[in-house]
Amino acid sequence: MRILLIAEACNPEWASVPLEGWSHSQAIAALPDVQAHLVTQIRNQDAILRAGLRESVDFTAIDSEAVMRPAYKLASLLRGGSGKGWTTVMALSSIAYPYFEHLVWKQFAARIRSGEFDIVHRLTPLSPTAPSLLAKRCFRAGVPFVLGPLNGGVPWPKQFDTARRREKEWLSYVRGIYKALPGYRSTRKYASAILCGSKATLEQMPSWCQDKCHYIPENAVDPARFSRLRLRTAQRPIRCVFLGRLVPYKGPDMLLEAMAPLLVAGDVTLQIIGDGPMLPELQQFVASHQLPGVSFLGWVEHQQVQNCLVDADLLTFPSIREFGGGVVLEAMALGVPAVVVDYGGPAELVTTETGWTIPLADRSSLIQRLRQQIAALVAEPTAIDTRGNAARKRALEQFTWSAKAKQVRGIYEILREGVASSKAGESITQPAKSVTTAVSN
Repeated sequence: MRILLIAEACNPEWASVPLEGWSHSQAIAALPDVQAHLVTQIRNQDAILRAGLRESVDFTAIDSEAVMRPAYKLASLLRGGSGKGWTTVMALSSIAYPYFEHLVWKQFAARIRSGEFDIVHRLTPLSPTAPSLLAKRCFRAGVPFVLGPLNGGVPWPKQFDTARRREKEWLSYVRGIYKALPGYRSTRKYASAILCGSKATLEQMPSWCQDKCHYIPENAVDPARFSRLRLRTAQRPIRCVFLGRLVPYKGPDMLLEAMAPLLVAGDVTLQIIGDGPMLPELQQFVASHQLPGVSFLGWVEHQQVQNCLVDADLLTFPSIREFGGGVVLEAMALGVPAVVVDYGGPAELVTTETGWTIPLADRSSLIQRLRQQIAALVAEPTAIDTRGNAARKRALEQFTWSAKAKQVRGIYEILREGVASSKAGESITQPAKSVTTAVSN
């Protein structure tokens, strides 16, 4: 099976979406009887070469910097270096991205039309707002086009409009306007299959294309990168860890406020791993309340994250608008269960057997519920060990990149069979038969 993988963001040395693009593409390329060629943006070229791939043989780097660089600079200026305003960044990226696909088509059109590839699959960008020029062009060439995973657009909780403004998410108030932009309908119309990385994204898909949509959670974990096992048996003080950017929607300030009396009592400790604009505010809170047992580790290389997590009992991650929640899976793979808010991506990963979900509420109620849950675990720490073991089993059985690649391959097979058996005049945009994912709730 010959696959052309399009991943504009794809880098083994970075984190977040670029690392996801890399991990997903390499898991697909490693499938038996699959021959994959990766197409990415030129800024990823050196890292991919260092990873051992051969240019022109295993991958192609597309130089779209003439448009992408100004878009990145403008986004940085609008954000003011704050690490906020994510919707603005995505909007500018979506406007600039079609130039990248224009160059991809210019270089690969003849090969696609000649039937060199059985499937063309766009892995990144993840945002549903980014249109694809390739969908219609692949349709006309008779080659199935797979889109996704798409993830994003989780509605801001109405209880946290203040956090929304602190995040400079001005465009989020009118985000839905992207559905009226050129390319929105044709991208979905001409895609043969659409992978949805969250239930929120799946629900936002138009009814007329729901039958070609497949729910496969966006995030996965690399067992080679997260190979260690939690070192501890839970006991007082419970060692809690927060891992993520220090921005309002991830809730590190709520976590500190919730844990304050438990820290003073010596019932817990808290290690905060990450950096961001809220760091001075968090440090000031700790100092002014004279909270013991809190440490700020700062930004940590992704390769070193597991070394921080294995010495913890509990991942405490009260993000109120998380699309994916990769950090939750990474902790679970090490046997560290998580306490998360029952909203967005993390709530789709954590079950009642593998962790704890806190009902979404207003800020003060959420802080109170978070405090109560952690206090309950201080009183009964054996529950941490039990759910930690179950969390590790769930992550390694259902959420590895290889498991996800097998799910995607099932969709490829159905699409290829559809092309092979199609009669004259039939459309390859006919929906793929349902593929049951390996994910259980």
